[in-house]
Amino acid sequence: MKAENLPEVIQGGMGAGVSNWKLARAVSRAGQLGVVAGTALDVILARRLQLGDPDGHMRLALSNFPVEGVADRILERFFIEGGKDLTEPFESLPLLDESLSRERVELIVAANFAEVYLAKRGHEGQVGINLLEKIQLPTLPSLYGAMLACVDVVLMGAGLPREIPGILDDLAEANPVRLSLDVREGTRPKSNHVEFDPSDFAGGRAPQLERPNFYAIVSSVTVANVMALKSTGQVDGLIIEGPTAGGHNAPPRGLLQLNEDGEAVYGERDVTDLTLIAKLGLPFWVAGSHASPALLEKAKSAGATGVQIGTAFAFCAESGITPALKSRALNRIRSGRERVRTDHLASPTGYPFKVFELANTMSQSEVYESRQKTCDLGYLRTAYEKPNGKLGWRCPGEPEASYLRKGGKPENIEGKKCICNSLLANIGLAQIQKSGQVEEPMLTSGSDTSIVADLVLRFGFAYTAENVLEYMLGPEEDLGEAEAQREENGVDQLA
Repeated sequence: MKAENLPEVIQGGMGAGVSNWKLARAVSRAGQLGVVAGTALDVILARRLQLGDPDGHMRLALSNFPVEGVADRILERFFIEGGKDLTEPFESLPLLDESLSRERVELIVAANFAEVYLAKRGHEGQVGINLLEKIQLPTLPSLYGAMLACVDVVLMGAGLPREIPGILDDLAEANPVRLSLDVREGTRPKSNHVEFDPSDFAGGRAPQLERPNFYAIVSSVTVANVMALKSTGQVDGLIIEGPTAGGHNAPPRGLLQLNEDGEAVYGERDVTDLTLIAKLGLPFWVAGSHASPALLEKAKSAGATGVQIGTAFAFCAESGITPALKSRALNRIRSGRERVRTDHLASPTGYPFKVFELANTMSQSEVYESRQKTCDLGYLRTAYEKPNGKLGWRCPGEPEASYLRKGGKPENIEGKKCICNSLLANIGLAQIQKSGQVEEPMLTSGSDTSIVADLVLRFGFAYTAENVLEYMLGPEEDLGEAEAQREENGVDQLA
């Protein structure tokens, strides 16, 4: 992407299905970088099809998938005309491990293709995909699927994705690729890896593809230097994410300290020196509490190209959060009663996780404690070495007896929540477990929700992605004038 085409605003890749194709498309059509979340897209596609794909978009995308037979096999297995009975559970997929079946690889590739294809359809704007380094097993087929749909940018954080730039180079040339797996303990050599061969997938010679740009999401100058100087290929940009950003945050530097509410405490050591980032000579964007025109200009004056925004887009009309859940969150924000907690225990990854506290969600201890633990999605499982030298997979959010039997440490279990199931519940794809229990949602948000309150004041509860960009990139508006529009926009009446 040429410098003159670089966006001032990047839409964050919030949560599985929250940054969906509709949101990314709206942002991209407006001239900025729309981003789809790449997490769990295989399950999301399968469940959308089981609900009958009422708007037909999934089937439209699959009809354009370039490898013959793949779409037909997926539709035959998952599509239910008119949708499944809403009292019946979704079909469960096998948990991922290092031996991905051909069937699962096809679903992952096609799902990522579909999300990017729909986000790019009908306009010339740029579209990115956000992946987490910690979720390694589906990474290679996810990247290939997105590249088949001509994704423009790959964004990745939650670790050190140094191998990804070189992998993108090879996938573009239709070369076989491999990705190292992070094995928590044991003496197995670094040969632990997963592989993907484009030609094998295509059943013949695979096409050469356009290599997307790669933006690393980092939280410190040290990590930025490692990514810029020690990656396997070219890093084209950096997202500098501060600790107030939503979702997963890098742990505080130094000894972990908690405040009286049990939240991880961040300090001066966690503030990234942007002057040092600028010296790397790469385009960069600042993320975390930078959603205002003034802070955009401040970031640019420090050498940044622009900012990445998550929270404002997460609650806009096009995001994937269900309307009922979004309405409840917006009511709390508009009335000043919101609470976003930096929970250092919630995520099985061990990273602090921003939790938006809301009644009848997994943010409440009574809801969390009443849930019968199960691990039927497994995206946040980590590899470990068994006594026989083979790989096993475990998650501190799975049933305790199972986790401990696999060698997990008891102290890692406390407070761990099933983020995988909760994130799918956020977007209306909650599983009904065998016990009859329906998985409950758990929202995440950045610490600063003031922009959301401001946007509701200016544009109403159903504000759009275009409204967010209008606010960020347009002329400053007098808040007094916005206050006068309150009745017109219906914000005196809670949605």
